[in-house]
Amino acid sequence: MNPAQWTAPPLKISHSEPAAAVRLAAYLKACMRPLAQGRSIVVVCLGTDRSTGDSLGPFTGTALANRRTADFDLYGTLEDPVHAMNLEDTLSAIRKRHSRPLVIGIDACLGKPASVGYLYAGTGPIRPGAGVNKELPPVGDLHVSGVVNIGGFMEYFVLQNTRLHLVVTMAETIAMGVSEAIRQTMEETDYSPRSLFR
Repeated sequence: MNPAQWTAPPLKISHSEPAAAVRLAAYLKACMRPLAQGRSIVVVCLGTDRSTGDSLGPFTGTALANRRTADFDLYGTLEDPVHAMNLEDTLSAIRKRHSRPLVIGIDACLGKPASVGYLYAGTGPIRPGAGVNKELPPVGDLHVSGVVNIGGFMEYFVLQNTRLHLVVTMAETIAMGVSEAIRQTMEETDYSPRSLFR
């Protein structure tokens, strides 16, 4: 099977569901299994700490940093965010450091009122900036996005007026799911991802 052609139906789950992190981990693990063999894993958390709604990625990155293992490399935290101004440089650095990495992109998005608080995961890249009409490079072989507020009008204002509690709790759920999926995937592989770097 050509990994580039492998797809899975997307996952939609409320971050407040008790088993949300477990379900996210199981889904991501199933997506990673046919793609991960022989590849290092890189997680790219997109967004900026200067906007509450757009800080989902950096909060997730910081939560992942607290769960960091040798199984994956991480880009994008509250201390060192990956955003529109440095995204291309970050992707270039990833390409130079890693040979054929499996990249998981994580970002906030805006959606319908009924979707606020939901997580979406799937195969293929995330498209950062789409919610605010920015054209940025796509990121990832897999993606996780969280609907932090309502879209369709005054997107920058809406992002600035998103509840921080929602963003932080969603970020914790994503971080738990992603870290567990990576841990389980690495346990099932017979290689050390660190041996594949450079």
